[in-house]
Amino acid sequence: MGNPRNIVLGLVALVTAGTLTACDDGRAGAESGAKQLAAALSALDVGSLTLDGIQQDAAAKRLAAVFKELAPAKPNVSAGKVDLSSDKATVPLEYSWKVGEAEWKYTTQATLAKSKDQWRVQWTSGMLAPELTDGEVLDLKVSTAQRGNILGAGDAPIVVDRPVYRVGIDKTKVPAEQADASARALAGLAGLDATTYAQQVAASGPQAFVEGIVLRAFTPEISQAKLATIPGAVSVQDTMPLAPTRTFARAVLGSVGQASAEQIEKTNGALQLGDTTGNGGLQEQYDSLLRGTDGVTIGAVPAEPPAGSAASARELFAVKAVSGASLKTTLDPRLQQLAEDTLAGVGPASAIVALRPSNGAVLAAASGPGSNGYNTAMLGQYAPGSTFKIVDSLAMIRNGMTPDSKVNCTPTLTVDGRTFKNAEGYPEGSLGSVTLRDAFAHSCNTAFIAARDGVSQAQLESAATSLGVAVEAPKLGAAAFLGSVPGSAEGTEHAASMIGQGKVLLSPLAAAVMAASVAQGSPVSPQLVLNPDAVPQPSGGASPSAVPTGSAAGSGSAVPSGSAPSAQATAPATPVTKQEAAQLSDMMRAVVTSGHAGFLTEVRGAPVGAKTGTAEYGKENPPKTHAWIVAVHGDLAVAVFVEDGGLGATTSGPLLKQFLTAAG
Repeated sequence: MGNPRNIVLGLVALVTAGTLTACDDGRAGAESGAKQLAAALSALDVGSLTLDGIQQDAAAKRLAAVFKELAPAKPNVSAGKVDLSSDKATVPLEYSWKVGEAEWKYTTQATLAKSKDQWRVQWTSGMLAPELTDGEVLDLKVSTAQRGNILGAGDAPIVVDRPVYRVGIDKTKVPAEQADASARALAGLAGLDATTYAQQVAASGPQAFVEGIVLRAFTPEISQAKLATIPGAVSVQDTMPLAPTRTFARAVLGSVGQASAEQIEKTNGALQLGDTTGNGGLQEQYDSLLRGTDGVTIGAVPAEPPAGSAASARELFAVKAVSGASLKTTLDPRLQQLAEDTLAGVGPASAIVALRPSNGAVLAAASGPGSNGYNTAMLGQYAPGSTFKIVDSLAMIRNGMTPDSKVNCTPTLTVDGRTFKNAEGYPEGSLGSVTLRDAFAHSCNTAFIAARDGVSQAQLESAATSLGVAVEAPKLGAAAFLGSVPGSAEGTEHAASMIGQGKVLLSPLAAAVMAASVAQGSPVSPQLVLNPDAVPQPSGGASPSAVPTGSAAGSGSAVPSGSAPSAQATAPATPVTKQEAAQLSDMMRAVVTSGHAGFLTEVRGAPVGAKTGTAEYGKENPPKTHAWIVAVHGDLAVAVFVEDGGLGATTSGPLLKQFLTAAG
């Protein structure tokens, strides 16, 4: 008869206690008494009632016992039309309980009798639940709904039910005096907080299994042999929704586990202690879609079943479980795993994002181990460095320049007392009067900063939105930062914007979108979630605000699909054209054929176009740098980022080459 977990129930009625007395000996008194009875039952507190057939304290205990399985919820009870016959009145009591996602409604009959000008409730168990006898109480059973899967490109399974071992203490297999020691021993083995877990074991019933950890497989650290040495420690085979590996796209997908206290509080009772729910990422953002609806059965059972036999329930209410729906995404499992493998040895926070320019599909969004679980790929906010010269160049092209136009590349350039210079090792042969293509290929900072008088900050912002940056992503379906480009800036701040610093911020996803828009010849809007009717939950996955160490927080913020910060436009003001994109592609190809990314000539297949980027941050001398590179390769656009990574060409470049070569 045990309730596996508390069920969300609602509609608590607040009542003002009163004695069931009549103002007169007619209908008004009976109706008043009926309403007070309904209010008392709504509060599950009959202490104010005058009762016949049972003592006050016995009635309170009986009421608590009948509805114990439904606690902590209370019903909404209303009194119907009173049928008055002399000194007796009968009244229908209409009950409504919120049971999970369902509503249980039923009607019972109550009788009131008038004695010495006072209407007294004639106590019967039948007025509490349909045909309930004095020897019965209510029993609640919950059948958990099958959680929906998360699928990748072509409906490839990503998060599906996979075998697990639930490891914990079975209190039926350990003497009570040994339970604390066993709990602490298991906690030490599993890396749990010993005091907390021991308290959980102590607080559980004598027949409880208290889960400590869930394993995909046993390891040398936690083996079946070691469990056997701890009295009461057992492993139970089960399944749970899991990705192919523990780390696979975890920052994007999230995980599934028991609801936290914070989640329970946020949902105002929709989740209860012990509920399984999504934690972070898509699992939390689309939890209501994936979770489905639990099944519920309420029955009447003997309050004291015969010894040695199970209670036989008389069913009063039942709702079948409804399985959750699958969430379809564009992630390519092979490319996602390849991206994660490529970043496996990178110490700082890092990311690889791969898009398909032709339709905006997000094929991979990997955050390296140095990101410590943060979704650097989609939420990171970083100065993009010279990758932003793609935006600069578009603005310059719109002002009449071409890749063959001449610009002046000097070793240094001073703006309002601040000296800007080119990266270490800049080739002397590309100084002086050079083509825009050459300045782009070798990433001449001074040439682009010198163009600031002809390219306003507003033009930079417009060019960025033209390439799908700092605009909304209505098809994405996930929390993301799509960039922030100020529309106004003067002096050194405007100069810094020309080399992707100052207050200009991109995420690796936004950088990949920028490159994809060049490849496609029109602004690309990224898409991750394919379910057309899936609606993200406000309480999950929305608007993460944490910014990784070392990143610069700008005016933009991480936002869910369809919701943009003030620095974002709803759509490109002037979309990039195929003619403009062709000129940008010409210059990105030059980065490979004559610039910093010559190593990409070895990548087979379609010609690779790229742009490297290095952005200084922090107050150290010399400052630390973010390392960037973006590239297009056929119908593939990729951004690679390393938070503390030296030069883009030497740090992120080899990672990009490794990824493109293996991607095929």
